Amino acid sequence: MQHAAVNRSKRNISALLDVRPETATVVNGTETKTISPDDVNVGDIVEVKVGERVPLDGVLINERGSFNTAALTGESVPRTILEGEEVLAGMIATDSVIRLKVTKPFGQSALARILEMVQEATDRKSPAEQFIRKFARIYTPIVVGLAVLIVLGPWLYSFLNPAFAFQWYDWIYRGLVFLVISCPCALVISIPLGYFGGIGAASRQGILFKGSNYLDAITKVNTVVMDKTGTLTQGVFTVQKISSVSMTDDELLKTVAAVETQSTHPIAKAIVTYATGQNMKLPKPKNVKEIAGHGLEANVGKNDVLVGNARLLDKFEISYPKELLEIAETIVLCAVDKSYAGYILVADAPKEDAAQAIVSLRDLDVKNIVMLSGYKQAIVTKLAGELGIEQAYGDLLPEDKVEHVEKLKENPSNIVAFVGDGINDAPVLTLSDVGIAMGGLGSDVAIETADVILQTDQPGKIATAIKLARATRRIVIQNVTFAFGVKVIVLILGAGGLANLWEAVFADVGVSLLAILNAVRILRMKV
Repeated sequence: MQHAAVNRSKRNISALLDVRPETATVVNGTETKTISPDDVNVGDIVEVKVGERVPLDGVLINERGSFNTAALTGESVPRTILEGEEVLAGMIATDSVIRLKVTKPFGQSALARILEMVQEATDRKSPAEQFIRKFARIYTPIVVGLAVLIVLGPWLYSFLNPAFAFQWYDWIYRGLVFLVISCPCALVISIPLGYFGGIGAASRQGILFKGSNYLDAITKVNTVVMDKTGTLTQGVFTVQKISSVSMTDDELLKTVAAVETQSTHPIAKAIVTYATGQNMKLPKPKNVKEIAGHGLEANVGKNDVLVGNARLLDKFEISYPKELLEIAETIVLCAVDKSYAGYILVADAPKEDAAQAIVSLRDLDVKNIVMLSGYKQAIVTKLAGELGIEQAYGDLLPEDKVEHVEKLKENPSNIVAFVGDGINDAPVLTLSDVGIAMGGLGSDVAIETADVILQTDQPGKIATAIKLARATRRIVIQNVTFAFGVKVIVLILGAGGLANLWEAVFADVGVSLLAILNAVRILRMKV
């Protein structure tokens, strides 16, 4: 039973991790060669056909591609990746043949790192596991000594009291019954199995614990500190609003996007991507001139167009509604023939489950929720209001985030979990009681530093991780209480000769079996 339970938990982890292909198709000019992924070099071009798994991490060469990321993130919805964006080993190409330029050796792929972290997790034991191991080392010689005393004590007493009828068979039988009852198998087996089951159940949800000690630690978390970009938001600029004055919204978008094709700025790319996604055919701008710190000047068709910030329009003495200056998000203003034409609002949108994640945490009595960000305070405050976060701090450097967490930890009652994804979050992840990193969008440094990895990049998984950990701990406590209680009772009865061998077998094997069955429940648990 124990073996089956362990194997099932291992299968849950393997289903998430063991998706590495055995071969890779390397493209060299017009020729292709199939080789082992271990033999592929950084910089090589790899081709992946529809239905095949990506063998190594790389950047997409195709204009776009659709991928099944379930093996890495647990998400069944295909993910669209654009040219130049990262493709991870283990993803499956779903709609077309794609090519990518390898950026990491096979052994350093995201998938390989995750597998290594899971394998190392078994070496990081929870306090309960550590205690039971120490307990077993002390407990075993004591009960063996007591079993010997149960036999030898009455034998020696028979020399002092000749009236006492000592029977070797009876007392050896009692000693053996005592030994069978006192076997710590139920405790030694059920506790690590319970935690291993919890790690396996979490992996099914796209949550990777680096050790059972972190599974245990997260049960006590009452304060959650979150980064903004990439954690609560999608981490990419997208067009949120188009507001036109002298033309239609589509005409404004087409005009602005045409000019922004000549810029490499992330905001410009976001607008162009949005426009091309609307199947717009963009006109080619002429006489494009960049005005540093302001924006672009160009000719689109027969019109003189200005695209940029408010300072650009001020420079050319073009009037516009001054209330636009009060908008916290990034806006791109447009003027056509020296007349204000409208603006496009670009922002980092919240993740779909961000608001619900905050509600779920509060339902778990995590009342102290804080957001820290390097973005402008106005943007951070607005997002916090939308998500229901009462404490939000912006304009922070990495050292400022550390300072905020240190202040929280000054109160010994605060057990702090920090959730982040960037390199700048690594110091805070290390400082917190439990560090949680976004595994999909997160940087290598953040993932390596964190104690828990959320492969789905969903903030809602924080509550899921806490629920699974608390359920695992409840099962472990149930097993310890039940096993210890039964053994103490039957041990007393056995020492007094009131328990027979069958009752002893139940106290050992029977209790172990029941404890294992109880531990297995965590694998079926839905949260």
